[in-house]
Amino acid sequence: MSHMEDIAALQARIRACRACEEAGLLARAAPIAHGPPAARVLVIGQAPGGRSHVRRRHFAGPAGTQLDRWFTAAGFPPGYFRERAYLSSLTRCFPGPAPRGKGDRRPSPAEVRLCAPFLEAELRLLQPRLVVLVGKMAIERFLGPCRLEEVVGTLVERDGRLYLPLPHSSGVSRWLNDPAHQALVERAIMLLAECRARLGLVEP
Repeated sequence: MSHMEDIAALQARIRACRACEEAGLLARAAPIAHGPPAARVLVIGQAPGGRSHVRRRHFAGPAGTQLDRWFTAAGFPPGYFRERAYLSSLTRCFPGPAPRGKGDRRPSPAEVRLCAPFLEAELRLLQPRLVVLVGKMAIERFLGPCRLEEVVGTLVERDGRLYLPLPHSSGVSRWLNDPAHQALVERAIMLLAECRARLGLVEP
């Protein structure tokens, strides 16, 4: 099969998956999978939110709006984030609301394990030059245990691939309210701009 057919087949397998439902981890599985096969940037979040679940697209809510702003601030053309980056997450189904407080429930380790082969397949097929990790859970999956203050505003290179950590962008977290943390995000945006130029992610 061609590269495009491989990606399409993988996305079909993801959307057909009912593993978490069969394991009793979710009442109803409804996985999301989409993205351009030619994407050179892979954006990985924690899990789809409620709006993504309804609209069947990753980062369909406020988190995506903020990420779109950050990409634009880094010099990417309007629409790049939603149209040309491949949007993904550690788990592919909306986990439901958090038992206490605001936001969504954090996916369990079992859910992450069941979804892991899909993310590994995306990395293998896409071979992205840049992986943007959104939120602590996605960051720790690839970079290990850490505090956001230690990694936001840095760029990590491993096995020929660049990883850019970003805080969760939904606005639910109060982390972004701290001016010092905002400065780290501004540094991360500068690094994103450097990656854009260094990797030639936007054609002249």
